Amino acid sequence: MAVPEDLGLFTDLYELTMAQAYFQHGMFAPATFSLFVRRLPPNRGYMVAAGLEDVLRFLEGLRFTSGDIDYLHGTGLFAGDFLDYLSKLRFTGDVWAIPEGRLFFANEPLVEVTAPVIEAQLVETFIINQVNLQSLIATKAARTVWAAKGRSVVEFGLRRTHGMDAGMKAARVAYMVGCDATSNVLAGRRYGIPISGTMAHSFVTSFDREIDSFRAFARSFPKNTVLLIDTYDTVEGARKAVTVAREMEALGHRLAGVRIDSGDLKALAFEVRWVLDEAGLPYVRILASGGLDEYQVAEVVEAGSPCDAFGVGTQMGVSGDAPSTDMAYKLVKYGGRPVLKLSTGKATLPDEKQVLRYREGRKLHHDVIALRQEAQDDGRAEDLLDRVMHDGRIQGRLPSLAEMRDRFREEFACLDEGCKRLAGPDTYPVELSRPLRDLAARIQQQLSSEEQGTG
Repeated sequence: MAVPEDLGLFTDLYELTMAQAYFQHGMFAPATFSLFVRRLPPNRGYMVAAGLEDVLRFLEGLRFTSGDIDYLHGTGLFAGDFLDYLSKLRFTGDVWAIPEGRLFFANEPLVEVTAPVIEAQLVETFIINQVNLQSLIATKAARTVWAAKGRSVVEFGLRRTHGMDAGMKAARVAYMVGCDATSNVLAGRRYGIPISGTMAHSFVTSFDREIDSFRAFARSFPKNTVLLIDTYDTVEGARKAVTVAREMEALGHRLAGVRIDSGDLKALAFEVRWVLDEAGLPYVRILASGGLDEYQVAEVVEAGSPCDAFGVGTQMGVSGDAPSTDMAYKLVKYGGRPVLKLSTGKATLPDEKQVLRYREGRKLHHDVIALRQEAQDDGRAEDLLDRVMHDGRIQGRLPSLAEMRDRFREEFACLDEGCKRLAGPDTYPVELSRPLRDLAARIQQQLSSEEQGTG
């Protein structure tokens, strides 16, 4: 997907003011920034990496247009020589990252950017904006699919996501983690995701009789008719659906399903299933929707409800119970010197890093956050971060969405079930390597000595 040309200004003002200060003080040395989540959102035992492709395409196309420069000049904040520098700026750095569709945990570097400090600083806002949103929604969708226990899940959230970009990305990552389709037609076209939809209550109420709306829809879409049966009385709507299903059979077609969008889904699904089966229509599927989240899906499934599929919208599209993460993008190295932050509750780990993932058999066992240059002596660990950009150019072929989907399915199957629990999940073990701990301790000691010396 092409990145719009005017995204150079998609940044917070302080990124630009810092950039001018770097420029005016001759600070152009390489800097490494690390992106990570300090703590997982409530009730999350894992997160799913997402958003990297958009980051890489943005970095590869980063530029400030003449219109951008004119606007910045008009603010009166920036010097002419700095604006001239910006007009020629391109991203020339390297990026290491955990591939999309893989699992990550608190404090693990998800993306590390190394570039001249101005370049690496300016891209912070876009990187957090894209990775935070997409990883958050991917995790919420993964929880929903897991709660459905093999039943189909369709992403329905477009109308209530926070804007067009969020709606597109929600559809993309929901499919990546196992949703079967989306209601978002543009996402279907752009990302190759199957599209799915039925009818709204307005279609039903626009007819004098409910059954007439059913018949009209069946005539228009005889190969994939799904009838919304809860506009007036759900069980009575199911009986009318039976009548239409028999009329369709006489014409050589089959009713695909019925949708329940309100009420006690558990009880209604049993009643509707009985009506359908009693009429000899065991093939008609029941789709449940209406403000669902993973907790409600799990409740319906655990009750043995005969719902065959779920349409999940708002709560998944905005990650309703956990709409943000504590994601940070922090300097860990400048001019060859590892650095860290000691702020209470916001301390960071120094230097360029790698995450080593250990397994027992196929099962994920534990991760180790290590210095990137650390060797794997035992050969049992897998490096999570790949170099995905070098000298400002994307390295190799970006994986397809289908490949990301397969990657997620394989890795998620290897995660302990206790970490997947919707409430009170187990904590996946993440350790720091000895060299990383020693380096952090040395820097802290050095900083403490310098502070005492300036007393």
